[in-house]
Amino acid sequence: MKYITRVEDQEYIIEIDRDDQIKVNGQSFDIDFQQLAEGGMLSLLLNNRSLEAIVEERDDAWEVLLRGELYSIQVQDERAYRLAKARGMAVEDSGEVVIKSPMPGLIVAVPVEPGQMVNKGDQVVILESMKMENELRSPRNGVVLRVHVAQGASVEKDQELVIIGDGEADSAE
Repeated sequence: MKYITRVEDQEYIIEIDRDDQIKVNGQSFDIDFQQLAEGGMLSLLLNNRSLEAIVEERDDAWEVLLRGELYSIQVQDERAYRLAKARGMAVEDSGEVVIKSPMPGLIVAVPVEPGQMVNKGDQVVILESMKMENELRSPRNGVVLRVHVAQGASVEKDQELVIIGDGEADSAE
């Protein structure tokens, strides 16, 4: 099966023919993939290199927390990708984007405020969880519309933290 995957501004073609091997843009990788019992954690051996991540499906994307970095990843199978391309449908860089907590934790810092312009990849929240600091970043350019948390706050999984959009900011909450 072939998938077209978009991470940030990069597009990757992933082919899965066997359970223990994948190809990414034509390059083969040996894999061993296991879902761990604890909180959606996944373990992946990629060419004998161990990686752990938290992966969640959100709306039309997957969120992957890997080594303290949060990535928003869009995945389409080859058929859906070709259909979308033929229809001229592209990923929109407009509308509101809600940054949610990928896991329970403690807010270490919120380096943005309502009304502030942010670029794709800018840090918007630092969340400490499982003794690791995780940097949550803006998935696109825009304006911080609302900030729902402050430094020192405890948050639950899926709690709204920051909303980024096109327009003017609301007053801080």
